Amino acid sequence: MSLEKINWLMDVGEYRRVAKNRKALREPGHGTDYTHERFKDVVQRIVSRIHPKRMHLRVVEILPQTATARTFCFERADGLLPPFRAGQYVTVMVKVEGVRTSRPYSISSAPMAERLELTVRDNLGGFVAPYLFDGLKVGDVLETTGPAGRFYHEPLIDGKDLVFLAGGSGITPFMSMIRDTVQRQRPLRIKLLYGSRTPEDVIFRGELEKLAATYSNFTFSLVLSEPPEGYEGLKGFLDSKLIAQLVGDIKGKTFYVCGPRAMHGFCRGALKELEVPQRKTRYELYGAPEDVSKEPGWPEGLSKDMVFEVDVAGKKIILAKAGEPLLNAFDRSGLMVPTLCRSGECSACRVRLVAGKVFVPSQATVRESDRKTGCIHSCVSYPIDNLKIRI
Repeated sequence: MSLEKINWLMDVGEYRRVAKNRKALREPGHGTDYTHERFKDVVQRIVSRIHPKRMHLRVVEILPQTATARTFCFERADGLLPPFRAGQYVTVMVKVEGVRTSRPYSISSAPMAERLELTVRDNLGGFVAPYLFDGLKVGDVLETTGPAGRFYHEPLIDGKDLVFLAGGSGITPFMSMIRDTVQRQRPLRIKLLYGSRTPEDVIFRGELEKLAATYSNFTFSLVLSEPPEGYEGLKGFLDSKLIAQLVGDIKGKTFYVCGPRAMHGFCRGALKELEVPQRKTRYELYGAPEDVSKEPGWPEGLSKDMVFEVDVAGKKIILAKAGEPLLNAFDRSGLMVPTLCRSGECSACRVRLVAGKVFVPSQATVRESDRKTGCIHSCVSYPIDNLKIRI
């Protein structure tokens, strides 16, 4: 048994002993005193292992998936891998061309696996993905956050009949859920509808076909938008007609959607047309829009290349383009803002807007409390005026 596991068991044993003593000493009608220093120390150590704020992950293997996708397999270099929910992600922190930045990547391995796997698709116009593809090798260590995100199955709410609508690299969180379901023999019925451009772009195709042939509670339907000549499989897009054809009666089913932003808008419309209740849908967004100037509500006549001044109170004045998120400008300027999802969902990167105006895409989920207090999510806020910001 490793030293790390021994320390873990000792901490759990100490926690139980201290808790038992505190319970024996407490007065009738009073709860446990969680402020006791010895008790707090033990709890803090256990919580930090289960929910680490930061991890260092060492690459142990790199698996090719397609010509543009790879799976990076990691072991933890500074402790045990923490538990997570199938469908969650970690945020990878890197320094590229002198700029320290981060990107979230869904975990494709199942919980309780011996290693953590991130499946990444190269993005020709991207910043971090090409860096990982070109520079990351076996033995390298990356800093990441602990697992985060709310895109996972909730048994009491979501039920047992699940429909996964995946597009491109949006298959990654679903892969974790599917693997978890079959490995633990969970009593779920899963229908996966996977949209891809061409057969060569399909990630995990061999494994998905094998799982569908092995497990009766999992079905896999591949839909190609740019099929080769003579292709006899499903063609087109995941529209309401095709979803109805493959899924049948939608009553009681929960729909999960993960893929490019364009796919999200398409699928939202399709599910609305099929009258799927909003409470029976879950969405996972991947990053900011590729071209925010094409989003509904973008100011008419404003060029996405327009540059504005951003006065970051008490720090410095920086420049930011209208067509990119404020968070990108913060990264380039060396201003450290906490981040997780970079998609406008988690609120980790929120800052206070003191003066000026920003554009926020309609799909961004901003809390009402943030709106009332003047807070914005910098990962999906675009300057359309000179700004004053407080971090």
